[in-house]
Amino acid sequence: MSKPIPIKNIWFLLSYAHGLARFSEQMAVEIAEHDNVPELLARLLATMVERRMKRNLARAYLPREARLTRVRGRIDLMATLSSGELRQGRVICRFDESSADTPRNQLFRFALMRLASLVRDEKLAHRCRLLGSELGRLGVTFRRPVRSETAREQMGRNDADDAALIVVANLALDPRLPTEDAGDVRLARVQRDENMLRKLFEKAVAGFYKRELPKRQWDVRSQKELVWPVEASTDGLLKWLPTMNADLIIDNRLATRRIVIDTKYTDIFTRNQFGQTRFKSEYVYQIFAYLRSQAGQGDQRADHAEGWLLHPAIGGQHVDESFTVGGHRIRFVTVNLADENARIQEALQLLIAAPPVLSG
Repeated sequence: MSKPIPIKNIWFLLSYAHGLARFSEQMAVEIAEHDNVPELLARLLATMVERRMKRNLARAYLPREARLTRVRGRIDLMATLSSGELRQGRVICRFDESSADTPRNQLFRFALMRLASLVRDEKLAHRCRLLGSELGRLGVTFRRPVRSETAREQMGRNDADDAALIVVANLALDPRLPTEDAGDVRLARVQRDENMLRKLFEKAVAGFYKRELPKRQWDVRSQKELVWPVEASTDGLLKWLPTMNADLIIDNRLATRRIVIDTKYTDIFTRNQFGQTRFKSEYVYQIFAYLRSQAGQGDQRADHAEGWLLHPAIGGQHVDESFTVGGHRIRFVTVNLADENARIQEALQLLIAAPPVLSG
């Protein structure tokens, strides 16, 4: 790939991959030219926490125990008698108290302090530390809650921003996030964390189509497992047969059109042993297996499904080639991830709206 992805476009992909696109429209986040991924997340998280604190932090009623001179809640009689508190005119009470020390707020504080230790921008690091200290002053404990704790918390109508905050905080704590060398502000060396960027590209494309395509017309499913229509199999076959998981299946509810998309964060071409440029044969076989294995079972969409191999074209040659085999149109297509965000959105929309480009 001849040109790296600008950091602002990594945020664009993150916003769709993790369901933050709607939130990002509501809030302009400053992205500096020297930002790497931790810097980007730190600016985003700090801005979001500041915004949340202006509206007051989410609170919850949490269980508490205290030694009091008057009854509050329920008296723990056994503990009171055994401790001798009654002789001092006190009772041990158990009660629920409104508190900001919730798992989600603990997560925000922990993520801010973690990012403060990662970013190179001293002003940004100081901003994160101040916010973390302010959360502590409001009674939020410095600890990292497990994901199940934040998942159990109920989200009210006024807590939509907190859902986005949880996503960003978890991203900040993800050890797979890459950091860039000094002076290198772009993710040029894909091999350093190719798996992360591959998953990011896959999830971003799925998130984009789920968000942007009208639901009354389109049904979008990601990571759909396809079943082999096996017959007369031996007893041990299914244990060894590879699974088929399509990255994305898009059905037009108003027509008999199905698009099966496999995203590939690699160059769309390879060179064979004779030095000839070709599409990658294993990808062609894979998408053809996805299409043909589902045909002939009484589903018209499956019988005529299109298969796309969608690659990034980072500043390089745009490709949109296709052919029909066995009643299925197979399309090789690229999207330029180094382009302006609006142009990336437009390109992804046009892929669905327009039929494959046929070479003359």
